Amino acid sequence: MPPGALSGERLPRHIAIIMDGNGRWAADRGLERNRGHLAGVESVKEIVRCVHDLGMEYLTLYAFSSENWNRPDTEVTELMRLLEVYLSENIEEAQERGVRLRVMGRLDRLPDATRAAVDRAVESTQDNPNGDLIFALSYGGRGEIVDAARQLIRAAELGEVDPDLLDEKTFAAHLYLPDVPDPDLLVRTGDECRISNFLLWQIAYAEIHTTAVMWPDFRREHLEEAIRDYQSRERRFGMTSAQVETGMGEGGAGER
Repeated sequence: MPPGALSGERLPRHIAIIMDGNGRWAADRGLERNRGHLAGVESVKEIVRCVHDLGMEYLTLYAFSSENWNRPDTEVTELMRLLEVYLSENIEEAQERGVRLRVMGRLDRLPDATRAAVDRAVESTQDNPNGDLIFALSYGGRGEIVDAARQLIRAAELGEVDPDLLDEKTFAAHLYLPDVPDPDLLVRTGDECRISNFLLWQIAYAEIHTTAVMWPDFRREHLEEAIRDYQSRERRFGMTSAQVETGMGEGGAGER
C-alpha cells in the first residue's frame, strides 16, 4: 500500500466523532457563534456521505451534550433549529442511501418541535439496511450510565436480575443503544484532547484520534487521515503483540 493511502482492509466498523470548534471557527472570522454551527452542518453532510461510501456501518455524532443546555438560550434555540432543518433537508438522501437514523440521550428535554422532527426521521428510516447514523442529543456518558443503573435497580427489585450475577455484558444491555457495537475509532476535532462525557462506557478500547482542524473545516480527507491513523495501530485489547499476531486477539475486549 503506498504511503498515506487508505486501505480498504481494517476499516473501523464504528466511528464516533466529537464535533468541536464551531464557535472558535466563527470567532476567528469575526462572526457570531451560530454561523459556526451553520457551517458545521456542511461537515456533517460530507462526513455522513463519506462513511457510507466507504461502507462503514456506524457513525455516532456528538450533536448536543447534556452540558450544552447551559449555553445561552439563543444559541440553544439555534442549535435545535439547525437540527430540525438538517433532518428535514437530508431525510430524502438518507432514504436513497438506505441509512437508518437513530438517536441516543435524554430526549425528553428536547423542545416539542425538535422531538417531533427527530421522531419522524427515526420512524421513516427505521427499516433502512445500509448503516446507522446516530445523533447523541441531550447526551452525557455519566447520565447514560446512571440511567442504566436505574433500570438495573428496578429489575433487581422485581427479581429479574440477580445483583450477585451482574456482569459487564448485562450492564451494557441496559445502555441507550445496546445493539450498537462499541466505537473502534473516536475522533475529536478542534485541537482539544478531552472526552467531554461522551460514550464513557463504550470507548474503553477505542483508538483516539485528535486533530487541530475545526469541525466546520473537517472534510473527507481529514476523516481518511484519522482512519489511516487507526489502521496504523495495533489493537491488543490487553494482550501481547504475539497473541494478536497468532489470532488470539480476534474479537477484542471492546465488543459487546
